[in-house]
Amino acid sequence: MKKYDLIIIGGGSGGLTAASGAAQFGASVALVEKKNNLGGDCLHAGCVPSKAFITVGKEIHQARKAAEQHNLQLAGDISLAQVNRRVHDAIDDIQEMDDVSRFEEMGVDVYLKEAVFTGPHTVQLGDGEEIEGKRIVIATGSKAVIPPIDNIEALPYFTNETIFDAEELPGHIVCVGGGPVGVELAQVLARLGAKVTIVDNAPRLFPNEEEEIGRRVQSALLEELNFVPNARVEAIEEDKASGLVYAVLSNGEKIKADALLIAAGRRPNTDSLQLGKAGIDPAKDGSIPVKPTLQTKAPHIYAVGDVTGEYAFTHAAGLEGQIVVTNAVFGLRRKVSYSTLPWVFYTEPELFRLGLTEQQAREKHGDSINVYKVNGGDVDRFIAERDKTPLVKIITDKRGKILGAHAAGKNASDWMHEVVAAKAWKKPLRSFSSIVYPYPSRGEILKKAADIYWREKLFDSSATKLLKKYVQTFR
Repeated sequence: MKKYDLIIIGGGSGGLTAASGAAQFGASVALVEKKNNLGGDCLHAGCVPSKAFITVGKEIHQARKAAEQHNLQLAGDISLAQVNRRVHDAIDDIQEMDDVSRFEEMGVDVYLKEAVFTGPHTVQLGDGEEIEGKRIVIATGSKAVIPPIDNIEALPYFTNETIFDAEELPGHIVCVGGGPVGVELAQVLARLGAKVTIVDNAPRLFPNEEEEIGRRVQSALLEELNFVPNARVEAIEEDKASGLVYAVLSNGEKIKADALLIAAGRRPNTDSLQLGKAGIDPAKDGSIPVKPTLQTKAPHIYAVGDVTGEYAFTHAAGLEGQIVVTNAVFGLRRKVSYSTLPWVFYTEPELFRLGLTEQQAREKHGDSINVYKVNGGDVDRFIAERDKTPLVKIITDKRGKILGAHAAGKNASDWMHEVVAAKAWKKPLRSFSSIVYPYPSRGEILKKAADIYWREKLFDSSATKLLKKYVQTFR
């Protein structure tokens, strides 16, 4: 039986980060991935293909807007097959960086096989071979949940794992679920020419995000697609007389549908691992509970990424993979912190989130907070671009420490990232006032927020009155 310092089950973001880090520090590493290539869901069905897909949608949408505004004519039909060929070209380019050979050159033994636990330290591979590890990392990701919908087989349906292989664009698409996957893909499908309706049991899109920001993004989305709140798809009904098919909702409404896009959540890929043999008890939803050190109930076994049920983001898995390297390889007990973990809904406009919402801040700090808001209409760059959507909202404590930052706007993930650095380096909001931005840039919206801070703290204070008297008297 071959023995390793570290066995990693799962070749996605968290697993690859842990494998490369551990190998470069001299540990003997086995990386086990059940699919025939590395990269995980992010590369093959998530972040990478969806962003390539989104880019095509933006190009088509912008072309239509330009044609309308400048009296131009567009011709031709959009081919979903051609769109997805471009998506797969992006996947193939990045696949080269996640190629098996690259990790083998680092000294990692890569097994493209299934893995199941046979004991606390042993794992059996799909061909029957058994390997042993001093420590083990579970990074098996998650998969789309298919909700119970009566007669679902009467309609073709897609998930994020299959939509990028589709060749024909359905005319009417009902999106089951309004989370990140649902809203991003739904908008693109609408821009490609489908009539799209999102159905979700929440009262609004982005229900867990800063409400004012979420409503602004929702308002923009509803110009391109439909949304049915407080409802779920319960059944598929066929009208044999007309040949039409309908999605039947829990509120009694029926929506014409040629296909479904299933985006109703995800479930950790742990069902086949036989975790009980490793001494691990998964939660009801299949997730693996972990300590802040990312250790499971079995202290020599760690879990990262979607399997923990925490933050289902590639960058969160990468962060966790880094923590695991130091803890599993060097025996440290570093704790993971998500206090500076941002996330983005890559719709257009984008929704950016860092830290607490205003409601969460008030629940935690009472009235000892300040809220600063700036609209795009106050920033010259957005005015020049005729973009009225942007909105920034920053929540601080009374000393200016950033508790939360939220934004709606085109490419907000780019011009809001300074706030992540400021929060990570414990810089107060007022520090943005000392930054010189090239004029005109979108990032100036942050400086405007800091200027509001100074205006309230300085120009509206009693000290200002004394300064005015000084100037009038002595200068």
